[in-house]
Amino acid sequence: MGWTDGVCFAACHDESQPQRDDPDMTVSPNPDDLMRLAIEVCRRGIEAGQSPFGCAIWIDGEVVAVAHNRVVADTDITAHAEIVALRQACRVLGRIGLERAVVATTCEPCPMCMTALHWARVDVVHFGATIADATAAGFNELNIPAARLVGDGGSRVRLVPETRREECRGLFQRWLTNPDRVAY
Repeated sequence: MGWTDGVCFAACHDESQPQRDDPDMTVSPNPDDLMRLAIEVCRRGIEAGQSPFGCAIWIDGEVVAVAHNRVVADTDITAHAEIVALRQACRVLGRIGLERAVVATTCEPCPMCMTALHWARVDVVHFGATIADATAAGFNELNIPAARLVGDGGSRVRLVPETRREECRGLFQRWLTNPDRVAY
């Protein structure tokens, strides 16, 4: 079990299931549990004045990254939650290929993030809120659905929409009512 950004990974593990050292079995994460980690780190990011986006990455039996959007904190327009989580996962694993990775992100990946997820060769991306939801909350989104980008680009990344969607959409409202938020 590990910790990243203060989130315990135990929530994504079912100790009754075979662990990754069993070569014939693959431990699968529960997408709802993985999304709960993304939502929790997103909430902490909102409390710190960051934008309402969170991401968690699971691979080979363990959560390897949990991150929130750090655009304002890092003065880095590319520091979206997915990008920060991908960077963490690659450092933890010591490689750039994240084959077999399962990703949970509180909002549909923007074109930049979807491209990075594709380049990392993740297997599946579960997302909650949509790009349209982010736009409605005032974010400067390119309104290109991730599914269109994946389809037109020939990516093998599988997308699973609406994982805990209402809870993820609620993060935008939470952000909008935070007096410490920084809009960009």
